[in-house]
Amino acid sequence: MSFLPKGTVYGVLLNFRAEVEALAPQMTQPPYKAPPKAPILYVKTANTWSAHGSAITVPANVAEVEVGATIAMVIGADNDVEGFVLMNDLSIPHASFFRPPVKFKCLDGFLGIGPAMRDAQEVADPAEFKLEVRINGELRQSVDFSKTVRSASQLLEDVGAFMTLAHGDVLMLGCDAGRPLARVGDTIEISAPGFETLVNTLVKEQA
Repeated sequence: MSFLPKGTVYGVLLNFRAEVEALAPQMTQPPYKAPPKAPILYVKTANTWSAHGSAITVPANVAEVEVGATIAMVIGADNDVEGFVLMNDLSIPHASFFRPPVKFKCLDGFLGIGPAMRDAQEVADPAEFKLEVRINGELRQSVDFSKTVRSASQLLEDVGAFMTLAHGDVLMLGCDAGRPLARVGDTIEISAPGFETLVNTLVKEQA
């Protein structure tokens, strides 16, 4: 049976340096006028969860979806990290990165979840994680987690400064810039050394 979360799943925005650099001019404009100082979180509700190997339905009025390949921390009983899991944080392309709209990120099935959790004891340093995204077998993105704004431990500490994460909650490490787009009929594979590959296929919404 594939891994599924037991708690709340949180996404994180602007945790890759390339993403911050690309959006830097917008951060100084109203209403924000300055870059964010704390992590920007959003929730991937339970209706979004799709197990490894399952088909993900794309609404008929959506031409493309954005692939958000990432690795997430699974929170342990002592507010430590119990393990790590691959995730595909799908969304409808949109321009708002400070307040991600629920209607674009929380559609049914819009979070592919890796087939198994990798035990944290096996991981020397999450900054060494590297993942690849393939669409229909073609390499479309490579992600290097040494290029995050906050390391995994720093992110956990900074989030813990304003909220409590419970045992079983899941906190993504963020998605890098250059997220590829996929369409109905595409098969998306997300792989990383030490992890079982996450595979999902996009299918058309039935009338």
